[in-house]
Amino acid sequence: MPKYAMVIDLQRCVGCGACSIACRNENNVSEGIYWSNKITETSGTFPNVRFHYRPTLCNHCTNPPCVRGCPTKAMHKLDNGITMHDPDKCIGCRYCMFNCPYEVIYFNWQEPHKFWKDSRPVIEGGTSSPKEMAQKVNNGNGAPYSNPARGKTLPENRPKGVVEKCTFCDHRINVGEIPYCAEACPADARVFGDLDKPDSKVNQLLGKYKPYRLKERLGTQPNVYYIRSYNPAHYKRTKGGI
Repeated sequence: MPKYAMVIDLQRCVGCGACSIACRNENNVSEGIYWSNKITETSGTFPNVRFHYRPTLCNHCTNPPCVRGCPTKAMHKLDNGITMHDPDKCIGCRYCMFNCPYEVIYFNWQEPHKFWKDSRPVIEGGTSSPKEMAQKVNNGNGAPYSNPARGKTLPENRPKGVVEKCTFCDHRINVGEIPYCAEACPADARVFGDLDKPDSKVNQLLGKYKPYRLKERLGTQPNVYYIRSYNPAHYKRTKGGI
């Protein structure tokens, strides 16, 4: 059984945010919820200021506090190392959110907006209704903008009153693909693979560079590793400006 991990090469990362956009498109992530996010920091004093950009996601910890704190086992570990969530078992207590030191678990406070079921036209006699438009686009089968592949292991649109988070795109892994954030990265800054394969790309990178993980002191043993440093953001005053 594989043990999946991700290595993020910060020297390759250009801070474009393509990973976050790809994640939203692939996983039908709602507004205000961020499976793929970032930490941005500035340090120094003008004119010598350094900008740090660090992409974040669920760390799929080997020793996850979110799993230990879940009273219904809705948050659980798969054999391949992915930290997964079962919305059918979730009672919305949010203990997992409180226990997660990385703040990467989110709660659905509202039902998904099913605008495609609205039969009222925006302009009476002038435009189609959302329902009519959805019928033309996808025969009325759910939201015209959503990715139906996400529905293979989780509800395509998550219900109200449950938590959600990154799953390493488990539905893609199940068919031999990699997480969409890694595939969509234009700089190839994200590398996904199996830690139990000595010759995997993730192991090659971890052996070549000194990696670090977020909040390692807590003993959660994250499976998202960072190597090198964010490179393009060292700003100095020059004769031509900043």
